[in-house]
Amino acid sequence: MAGGLKLYNTLTREKVDFEPIDPDNVRMYVCGPTVYDFAHIGNARPVIVFDVLYRLLRHTYGADKVTYVRNITDVDDKINARALRDFGGQIADGSMSLNEAIRAVTGKTESQFHEDVASLGCLKPTVEPRATDNIPQMITIIQRLLDMGHAYVASGSEGHEVLFSTASMADYGMLSKRKLEDQQAGARVAVESHKMNPADFVLWKQSADTEPGWPASFTFEKTTTPIYGRPGWHIECSAMSDRYLWEEIKDRLSPKAKAKPHQFDIHGGGLDLIFPHHENEIAQSCCAFDNDLMATVWMHNGFLQVEGRKMSKSEGNFVTINELLATEKFGGRKWPGEVLRLAMLMTHYREPIDFSVKRLEEAERLLAKWPAGDAGETAPDASVLEALSDDLNTVAAVQAVHALAQAANADPSKLPLFAASAALLGVAPKKAEVSDDLSAAVQALVDMRLEMLKAKNFAEADRIRDELAAKGIQLKDGKDKETGERVTTWEVKR
Repeated sequence: MAGGLKLYNTLTREKVDFEPIDPDNVRMYVCGPTVYDFAHIGNARPVIVFDVLYRLLRHTYGADKVTYVRNITDVDDKINARALRDFGGQIADGSMSLNEAIRAVTGKTESQFHEDVASLGCLKPTVEPRATDNIPQMITIIQRLLDMGHAYVASGSEGHEVLFSTASMADYGMLSKRKLEDQQAGARVAVESHKMNPADFVLWKQSADTEPGWPASFTFEKTTTPIYGRPGWHIECSAMSDRYLWEEIKDRLSPKAKAKPHQFDIHGGGLDLIFPHHENEIAQSCCAFDNDLMATVWMHNGFLQVEGRKMSKSEGNFVTINELLATEKFGGRKWPGEVLRLAMLMTHYREPIDFSVKRLEEAERLLAKWPAGDAGETAPDASVLEALSDDLNTVAAVQAVHALAQAANADPSKLPLFAASAALLGVAPKKAEVSDDLSAAVQALVDMRLEMLKAKNFAEADRIRDELAAKGIQLKDGKDKETGERVTTWEVKR
C-alpha cells in the first residue's frame, strides 16, 4: 500500500493522509438506521461503503485493532407513538418498560435490517448500540453542556426544552461551512420565540402526558427542572460514539490517544447528514468535552437516485433492500445481494449514483465472469490495495479485481490471489455446495459434451452447454498443458 491510506475529509474539504490517533486502536463511528420501517436501498449505500472501509482498516491495522460502531436509532416520535399505541396499557401498569415496548415494535424491522445487510455481504460492526440503551449517557452530556454555558432550559409551546446555544460556539458551522449569522429561517431551522437563536436545536424535549418519555432532571442557573421527555435527534450519536469509542476502551489506548480524550478517528454517513445532524453532533461533543475535534476525519457518501429520479413513494420508485432481494418489484425479478453490492461499488462513494436495472444487469454480467475459489493465506493484490487506499476508489478496485479474475480463469494457480482481492471488496464468489448425485450428473453431461465436440456434433454440444447454463452451471473450456487436449471444468453460479 505505497503511500498509505488517503481519505477525503469533509471537514477540511481535501484528501488527507489517514493517521490514526492510536494505530493499535483505530476507531470509526457510522450513523445507522432508524428502525421504524424496513431499510431502503439508499440506506444500503453507507452500510456497504463503510463496510469496505472497515475491511480495509482491518487488513491494514489488524482485525482486532479496529473498533467499528454503527448505531441503531430506536428513539423516534413515530416509534414512540407506535409503542404507546400497541403497549400503552402495559407501560401504564408497569408490566412493561418503555424500552421494552420500543424493542417489541422495532424487533421485526431491526432483524430484517440485519438479514438484509448480511445478504449484501456486510460484516457485523464491533458494537451496534441502541439509542434506548444510552439515555443516561445522553442526559449526562446535556447536563455538561448546561454547566459549561452551551445550553439553556426554555419553555416552548409544547413544554420545557433543553436547547443547545449555537451562539456559544465560536466555530459552529465548521463542517457545513455555514456561518451562523448567515443562517435564515427555513425548512430546517425553526424560528420559535423561546429560542435565543433560530439555529438553536433541541437536546431534550418534554413529552405530553399522553406521550412516552424518560424521567430526567436538568439544572440550569441553580434551578433544577424535572423534564419527563425524550432526547433530540443529534444527542444520541454524541453519547454513543463517546461511550463506545472513548469511555469503554480508554484504558487500553496509547498515551497519545489518552492525550486526546473523547476524540476518535473517523465518522461516516450520508451526504444528507452533514447539516444539521453531523454539524450538531460536533457542536455537542466539542463543547461538552472542550475539544477542537470530535472526529479527525469526516466521510460522506453521495446521494442515490433510482432510474434517474429522486427516490420517493410519491414517484413510485421507493424500494427496500428486502424488496430487491426477495420480490420481483424492481426489474421484474429478484436480485442477489452480491449483485446489489457490486452495483454500488461500481460508482465512487462520493459521487451520486443512479441505481438502475441496467446497472444491476451490468454488475451481474461482470460477476458471472469471476471464478469461485478460496484465498487461503494469500494477501490481496497490490493493485486493489492501491485503489482502495486512494480514498476508497472502488471503481478502480473493481477494475483491478476483474483483471485478476481474467488471469485466474486462464491460470487456476492465480485463483487465491483473485479470491483474496475480491474478498477485500466483499464480493468474492463462493463455491456452491454440490451433492454427490448432482456432481455425478453434471460430470456425465460434461463428458458427453466433450464426446460431441470430438465428433464435431457442435449443435448437440451447444445444447448440453445451454441446458447446464439454464440450471446455473457454467462450463469453462481449456487445454491440458501436457497433452493439449480439450478439458472442461464447471461450477455452480447460482
